[in-house]
Amino acid sequence: MGLVNRWVSKFNFSILALSALAILFTACTKSSNKSSALQVGFILDNMQEERYAKDKKFFTETAEKLGAQVVFASADSSVSKQMDQVENMIAVGVKAIVIQPVDSKAAKSMVEKIKKAGIPVIAYDRIIDDPTLDLYVTQDSFKVGVLQAEAAVLATGGKGNYVILSGAPGHSVAETITKGAISVLARYPEIKVVVHQWHEGWSTKLAMNTVENALTAQNDNIQAILANNSGMARGAVQAAGARSLNKKIFIAGADADLTAIKDIVAGRQTFEVLKAIEPLARISAESAVKLARGEAVIPEEVSTSGVKIINTPVFSVTTENLNEVIIQSGFHTKEAVYGQGG
Repeated sequence: MGLVNRWVSKFNFSILALSALAILFTACTKSSNKSSALQVGFILDNMQEERYAKDKKFFTETAEKLGAQVVFASADSSVSKQMDQVENMIAVGVKAIVIQPVDSKAAKSMVEKIKKAGIPVIAYDRIIDDPTLDLYVTQDSFKVGVLQAEAAVLATGGKGNYVILSGAPGHSVAETITKGAISVLARYPEIKVVVHQWHEGWSTKLAMNTVENALTAQNDNIQAILANNSGMARGAVQAAGARSLNKKIFIAGADADLTAIKDIVAGRQTFEVLKAIEPLARISAESAVKLARGEAVIPEEVSTSGVKIINTPVFSVTTENLNEVIIQSGFHTKEAVYGQGG
């Protein structure tokens, strides 16, 4: 059984048990109109990134198995649109709201509005630093940066010029991944971070431009590039590839987008981190349904500011373990990664 499958299986019993109750409940209320089902809201930042189709799928599957309907929305990376969606979900009477904030600071006012309406609220994937938040379900972003940096150190012998491609400024996940990487690199005096740049929208194109400029400034003397996500790693791959440097520079990303995995297979990218979306989405849905029904959810930890947190795991991906971590777990199919003849 693969690493991700083994981890996810820990949650199967509780979901199956609750599913059985949900089926019994549905049988007893078969004549009820579908609109009378308990509703939970799920708002994502956007649907442009490849991973978000998986977030929506796993969240919706789990909530429906537990007898709840999902009111879904994508904010298209707009704070004002996300606020409108929050207000709409309050108006239609959802019993819990799960929100991936476009802006963690701006979302604080959304939490206040939701709590004023007496509705539980869960921050999804990104922190909203508000102790009235009922729960924060996230991936271990700090470890993402640690895994990237540790692998880079091993590949470069603990020395050389590094580039860090961070996501949007002020974004809690980007900040935390970056902190994780720097916590490792700071221990190696022969490693020099020659460029550290933030990128609005986690843009592939902007990341490519950053790497192009870094390579020019350093006369191609770059040993490692650490990107906060797969999209920016793709920009690094494109910039390095234009100079035939892909196999000479350690390039790491995170999210395990299909393009990144194919680049690893082809040798254009060195390392990726799988931020396991399935447990993130399923645990969030399970927690939302529990809170909507007035049941308690036990956090793994509580932050210094009082936010209750559940962390989900992340995994290193290399050519050596790609089949186990990516394909055997079902994150991507063998055909998608290697082609029909793979």
